[in-house]
Formats: sequence, structure tokens, C-alpha cells
Amino acid sequence: MELSISNGTFSKLSLQENIAMVKQLGFKNVEFNMKSVEVEDDISIYNAKNLIQIYGLRCLTLHSAVLHVKDEVEVHRAVYYGKVSLEFARLLQAKVMVVHSNVSRKMAEPRRHRILASVFAEISDYAENLNVKLALENLSYASSGYGKNVSELEEIFRIVDEERRMGFTLDYCHAEATGQTFDLLEKYHNQLSNVHVSNRAHKPFETGNSRLDSFIAKLLDYGYTGPLTLELSRKCSNEMILKTKAVLEDTLISQIH
Repeated sequence: MELSISNGTFSKLSLQENIAMVKQLGFKNVEFNMKSVEVEDDISIYNAKNLIQIYGLRCLTLHSAVLHVKDEVEVHRAVYYGKVSLEFARLLQAKVMVVHSNVSRKMAEPRRHRILASVFAEISDYAENLNVKLALENLSYASSGYGKNVSELEEIFRIVDEERRMGFTLDYCHAEATGQTFDLLEKYHNQLSNVHVSNRAHKPFETGNSRLDSFIAKLLDYGYTGPLTLELSRKCSNEMILKTKAVLEDTLISQIH
């Protein structure tokens, strides 16, 4: 199973230091997080492409810039963020773009449905034209966005992707906090395009555990081949990142054998 890391962990660094750190820590693959650049900076997309090539990395996935719309007037900005992110994904040759629902969890149902339909009508068509697969992520308990459990995600998919062409990003950290991990995996394993892995609150793993063992085993049972994307807090030291990488590698080896 291919391991990758979100460069959002290094988003406080300059873009060059950010990409260099991915390579320095021994990763071959990266999920490019749009937190690493200014969305309005037209040059950063080319700088990102050049740096990823210079350091010999593969950009397997990209995490979209996020706006959880609270009012109709924000729809145009959510669409803009989505389209700019898709242009990055195309140029970086990422086949999958992680997206959130783009709608606030506090919004009443009728408005939520209208905004979901408005935003995804545009970015879904744009993604298809660029040959990038959107992969909806389950959100954290504390997120301002809508879509943290199976029932909420099913509502979103009914509105924006009735034919189920969209992928799914299972965030293990979020799912563990909401008690949804294996329900989500059972429901969406056929759509699974990406997996975010970290300990609770995006902290590192210092050791393996039975829950992680069971999760990895189930992924393998379903034939999932990756990416397995480390998505860790910016507070993590390099030592913590390397330890988490080692824990995941050891867990994979133990489950395969």
C-alpha cells in the first residue's frame, strides 16, 4: 500500500522548505494541501510543480482549499476555491482531489440542499473536464462543515452525486472521534479513493494499537492499495512524523503477513 504525507503539516514553511521537508523525511508521495499556498497567487502553481519535480516526488492527491458556506453570497467564493484547486491538481498530476461538503453544519436543510447543488454543479463538471476525481471527506466532530457521519454524507451524495461517480476520502482520525470508522468503511469501501491517517486530533502514533491493526486489516481485505496519507498536526516534530511513518509501515507488514 502506497504511503503519502500531507504537506499541510509544513504549511508554515516557505513552499520550497515545505516540499524539501517531504523528501527529507523519506516520502516519495505527497498530498498537496492548498493551505501551503496563497490561493490568489498565480505563480505558486508553477513553483509547486517545479519543486515537486526537482525533489522527485509524486503528487497522488490534492486537498482543496476549503470554505464552509454560511450564506448564498459565499457560493461564488467556494466555487472559485474549488476551481483554483482543481487547476493545481491538474498541473501537479494529482488524480484525486479531496473536498469537504462546502456547506456549514449550522445551515437549515432547504438552504443546505440549494447550496450543495449550486457549488457542486460547477466544480463537479470542472473536475470531470480536467480528469480529476473528487473525493468527499468525512469531517471532524468540531468542524464547521456538514458531513461527519454516514447519514450526513448520504444526504450530501444524494444531492451532489446521485450516480456515485465521486470518490470518498476516509479520515481515520475524524472517524475515530465520531465513532464512525467501520460504518464508513463498510458503506464507502467501493468509492474509497484516499485515506487520511493520524492519531486523535491529528497527533502522531507512538505505537501501534488494536484499532489501527483492525482498520488496516479491513482496508487490505477490501483490496485497497492506497494512498495511505499521513495527515498530521503542524505541531508534530520531525521525530514524531518519522515515528508515525514507522508505526504504519510496521502495521502494514504485520497485517500482510
